[in-house]
Amino acid sequence: MSTSLINTLNEALGWELRAINMYAHFAAIVRGIHRIQFAPMFQTEATESLAHADIVRRAIVKLDGMPVTERNNTAISNSTSYIDMLQSALETETKAAELYGRLLEMLKRYDDSELFDAIEQIYLAELRSIEDLRLITSN
Repeated sequence: MSTSLINTLNEALGWELRAINMYAHFAAIVRGIHRIQFAPMFQTEATESLAHADIVRRAIVKLDGMPVTERNNTAISNSTSYIDMLQSALETETKAAELYGRLLEMLKRYDDSELFDAIEQIYLAELRSIEDLRLITSN
C-alpha cells in the first residue's frame, strides 16, 4: 500500500486523538444551564472519536504502517463559552470530514472494500456531526 495513504490515515488518527481530548475537555468545563445539554453531547463525541481512532489505527497496522501516538497539535480552546466550544467542534469535524473524503478518494485505487466501508462510515458520521453542529449554532 501507498506511503501517502498511511500518512493520510495517520493525519486522520492525529485529528481523532485531538478530538478525544477536546471533547472530554469541553464536557468537563462547560458551565451553566448549557451543561445539561452539552456535557453529555461532548462526552458522546469523545467516545465516538475514540472508536474512530481505533478503526483508523487498525487500518494503519493492517497496511503495515505505524500509527501515530500524538494528537494533531492544533490548540484546544480553554474558553468556557459554549458558543466557542461548538464553533471549535464544528471546525474540528469539518477538518476530519475533509480528511476522510480525501481518504475515500485514495481508497478507490485499492481493492479493499472492507477498509473503504469502514472509512466511509466514519466519513458519514463526521458529516452528521457537522450538520448537527450547524443546526445547533444557527440563529
